[in-house]
Amino acid sequence: MKKKPTKERIIETALRLFEENGFHAVTVDRIVQESETSKGGFYHNFKSKDELLYTVHDSFITYILDKAEDAYNRFSTPAERLYETVRSFVMMFDLYRPHVTVFYQESLYLSKEYFETIKRKRDRYKEKMFRVVNEGIACGEFRKEIPVPITSMAIFGMTNWTYKWYKETGQYSIEEIADIYADLIMHAVMTKEALAKPEYARFFLTNKLG
Repeated sequence: MKKKPTKERIIETALRLFEENGFHAVTVDRIVQESETSKGGFYHNFKSKDELLYTVHDSFITYILDKAEDAYNRFSTPAERLYETVRSFVMMFDLYRPHVTVFYQESLYLSKEYFETIKRKRDRYKEKMFRVVNEGIACGEFRKEIPVPITSMAIFGMTNWTYKWYKETGQYSIEEIADIYADLIMHAVMTKEALAKPEYARFFLTNKLG
């Protein structure tokens, strides 16, 4: 069986070691040894262990930001944009759960330069969510009594915690979990009038099961 590319092997090994032992306890030598690569291969792909940690963080943040921007551009209503953004965020855990775990455990160890780059992307994602919720309230699709910042941060809080408990071998697939989250959130934020629109029936579990 053909070996994975060196960079991919280094990242996969580092993710496992960082998650199990913490960033500072893991040396470049150990990453190289357990990934069956070489120091030359490591430093050809990464300037330092710090850059490797940054790459781990940047990969999933870039992914969800791209997905949110794609949802905003592809769909025309706030309800559709929010639904697609929530689902893409939850689906991300199937691809990047170890990355998210390492991010929350080890993000304090990012150098200032790398931290600022990650923070800018996180802020862009947050602003995108605030915009969608605000536009939903303005056009009457979302309840006007729910404050934009609290609603947006509540959505982040609910979905972010998935990394703590999601397992590929669990009772529910990541697609089912994404549908459940989307149903809960859309029922919470949408007005009665918006909920009744036939074109939004696809948002809800009762229609998927029926």
